[in-house]
Amino acid sequence: MSEKLSQSPEQGERSPEELERTGAERRAELETHHERAAEQSKEQDVEKLSQEAKEEATVEKETKPERSPAEKRKDAPLPRKRQEKINFNRTMHEARSHMSAPSRTFSKVIHAPVVEKTSEVVGSTVARPNAVLAGSVAAFIFTLGLYLIARHYGYPLSGFETIGAFILGWVVGILFDYLRLMITGRPS
Repeated sequence: MSEKLSQSPEQGERSPEELERTGAERRAELETHHERAAEQSKEQDVEKLSQEAKEEATVEKETKPERSPAEKRKDAPLPRKRQEKINFNRTMHEARSHMSAPSRTFSKVIHAPVVEKTSEVVGSTVARPNAVLAGSVAAFIFTLGLYLIARHYGYPLSGFETIGAFILGWVVGILFDYLRLMITGRPS
């Protein structure tokens, strides 16, 4: 190839077509050469990087001793819920150690997960403080008024008056809570 380009003018002049053809051949050879060089450098870079990674891995293995699974678990933080449950159980165990046997049994019953969840649901829906208070006040006032009227006119009472008055007062208390929540946007 270098022979074609290094021809001296003594051999004669070349035609423009021949020069173009020679130039095109030379360009193709150069492109091929550059492509091969790029591929070789990529392969060499990949080989070099993989060799360096292997060397680093062997150095790390030599410097860091393997930890046992128990050590790995100690370092890993527990999920928040699990940690809260462990703390709760620890506190309950400590508190129950100071109680008498019947108190301890009662504590275990009322702090059972099923009983606690049920209590929370009932406390946040049916047994709202305002509803119970309104039911109690309504039962007292309505039953007292009804008793006085029935005594004055001589009517006997059936016993449902107190329960009915409590239910009516409870509904009024729930409605009051609901309206207050709708107006203020804050639960009680």
